[in-house]
Amino acid sequence: MINFSQYNFAGKKALIRVDFNVPLNEKFEITDDTRMRAAVPTIKKILADGGKVILMSHLGRPKDGPTEKYSLKHLVPHLAELLDGAPVLFANDCIGEQAYLTADMLRSGEVLLLENLRFYKEEEKGDEGFAQKLARLGDVYINDAFGTAHRAHASTAVIAQYFPKEGKMFGLLMEGEVTSAEKVLHQSEKPFTAIIGGAKVSDKILIIENLLERATDIIIGGGMAYTFMKAQGGNIGNSLCEDDRLDTARELIKKAEAKGVCIHLPSDSVIADKFDANANISIAPSNNIPAGWMGLDIGNEACEQFSNVIRRSRTILWNGPMGVFEMAKFQHGTKAIAEAVAAATQSGAFSLVGGGDSVAAVNQFGFTDKVSYVSTGGGAMLEYFEGKELPGIAAVKA
Repeated sequence: MINFSQYNFAGKKALIRVDFNVPLNEKFEITDDTRMRAAVPTIKKILADGGKVILMSHLGRPKDGPTEKYSLKHLVPHLAELLDGAPVLFANDCIGEQAYLTADMLRSGEVLLLENLRFYKEEEKGDEGFAQKLARLGDVYINDAFGTAHRAHASTAVIAQYFPKEGKMFGLLMEGEVTSAEKVLHQSEKPFTAIIGGAKVSDKILIIENLLERATDIIIGGGMAYTFMKAQGGNIGNSLCEDDRLDTARELIKKAEAKGVCIHLPSDSVIADKFDANANISIAPSNNIPAGWMGLDIGNEACEQFSNVIRRSRTILWNGPMGVFEMAKFQHGTKAIAEAVAAATQSGAFSLVGGGDSVAAVNQFGFTDKVSYVSTGGGAMLEYFEGKELPGIAAVKA
């Protein structure tokens, strides 16, 4: 496969699929530019080589064609700022005359941002004709949108077939994502601890099953822990529980035992009398929560228990928070886990944090630079660790 860093883009029109699906407020101002910043190193390398950059992305889920709300034109000023004032042009379409003319007239060192791909239904349908029209815009194709790599859309997977093997590659962000994920899945040093949190067991069954083949320890926190507690005969009060997944939870515990994988559930919980930032709180064993109360975070004992496992790990995957960390009363557990992951990383462990809420937590608590890698792709990372082949990765490797 072509190595992006060693490729010389001088005079080339580089068509890059980026993930600029950023949140905008009612004034069309960007409220979080993380995804845009993630693409900057790739763009800058091409510009520094004397290449020309053509960017394509989706924004939101527009239902009925072009709308002001989902126009990528709102991103132009900030993009120019992130690129240190490089000229950023905008095409009011992603295919069609204006897009082609602007792309043809582009000079070395200039950037062209195309309008929202999803203004065309053909994008999500993976339409070949649409992909071919997009392909006409560039000399080389670069996929740098890991967040959409699990979608077989026109711009993420189908388009790659219209470029020769030496004309398609991953950008720096995608390279980093794939290398880090591969390291955890296929080159993990033991002990390997997977920390799985979040609300539902049903969302994480496949990832847990796949990790049973690789991990030595699996820590389960967040709302999903109470399904496991109830499955083992515990009292969980009003805590979140998927009653239709109790057998699944029992099965996963049995499989883990058979494979010698240690599943860790929180010994105690911070409980509340309602789901509210101002609720009354108390501490209880996670398998003996009083009626009318619910577990909303892991307790101090569980923090200590989990932290000890994490600190002796050599490989760590973290997907999902330990509690409702958005509320101050229930953020201690997630913060304690972040501290333990950072400490293990400092001692030489490789740590990968992925999934929207875990990423938000490490950002909120200031640990982004204290872990080995923070993934930008929530759904894509989850599917990768479930053992699925991602269309956006397979298409470039083909």
